[in-house]
Amino acid sequence: MMILTASACGNNSSVKSIVKGNMKTYYEMIDGSFMCDDYKYRYRLEINGRMPNAAVDSTFVYLSNIEEIHFERAYMAAGISSNTDDYFQPEDAVLVEMK
Repeated sequence: MMILTASACGNNSSVKSIVKGNMKTYYEMIDGSFMCDDYKYRYRLEINGRMPNAAVDSTFVYLSNIEEIHFERAYMAAGISSNTDDYFQPEDAVLVEMK
């Protein structure tokens, strides 16, 4: 998998680091962008909050081309919602970690 993603980025020298998220492995690039599943993202967002009726806060880490994602949208898109309109298109955002 790493070879395919790295080659999609041009070459291995463009990869700054490999991050093994608990949902997906992704790549931090030397230009400050991120790669996952052959998509390039501008932002890495850590979105914190408390879901309804939860005892503790949750954190969702998304790679995104959307500058800001609100907590409610983050947890709905993480698999809570049964409405597919609540999910992100892969070119817009991908969930890489849940804490």
